[in-house]
Amino acid sequence: MIGASPSETFAYALVALLVIIDPAGTAIIFLAITPHDTPAERRAQAIRASVIAFLVLAVFGLVGEQLLKALGIGLPAMKIAGGVLLFLAAADMVTAHKALGPTATERAAATEERDVSVFPLAIPLIAGPGAMTTMVLLRSATMSDPMRLVAIEAALALAIAVTLGCLLGARWLARLLGRTGSSVIGRVLGVLLAALAAQLVLDGVRQGLAGTG
Repeated sequence: MIGASPSETFAYALVALLVIIDPAGTAIIFLAITPHDTPAERRAQAIRASVIAFLVLAVFGLVGEQLLKALGIGLPAMKIAGGVLLFLAAADMVTAHKALGPTATERAAATEERDVSVFPLAIPLIAGPGAMTTMVLLRSATMSDPMRLVAIEAALALAIAVTLGCLLGARWLARLLGRTGSSVIGRVLGVLLAALAAQLVLDGVRQGLAGTG
């Protein structure tokens, strides 16, 4: 993505964020952990979670590069680590194990607490480790170009808006896709995410070797 135009950056960031957030899959989980909530309660929680997730990821997009520098972490290392993390998320999506998502105990606690907007909906279902890592990597690739940074934040806003739309239409979406449809979509997105993760690792290794050579 280095050297890309703002429009290309926007398209790349939007696809990457939609793949890692998986709005349809998140909506199905949201419906499953709010079985006793009224439509009004679900709507309020969906809106609140979307706002929180946007703010968290936007901050990562704005200060991600500075955070790396403060910790003494080079971009090649971040790409490799991010690629590995995204690959684990992709494996979760393909195998449906969801090892990086909330545990059964956490989901039970969220259900008992009724309000799931902060946890587990906003974090980690929407603004999870994969999405945070993606924002940091996208920010680092902008080379401090303000227009490309705006493009990334705009892509994030659209991705969150799509996610919110899926959350608000979770019941309709569940009926439309069914269990089989949701499973197919999740696995296809998982394969795409695995490919993106592999590319990040390859780029990180290439840049690391070039820096030491």
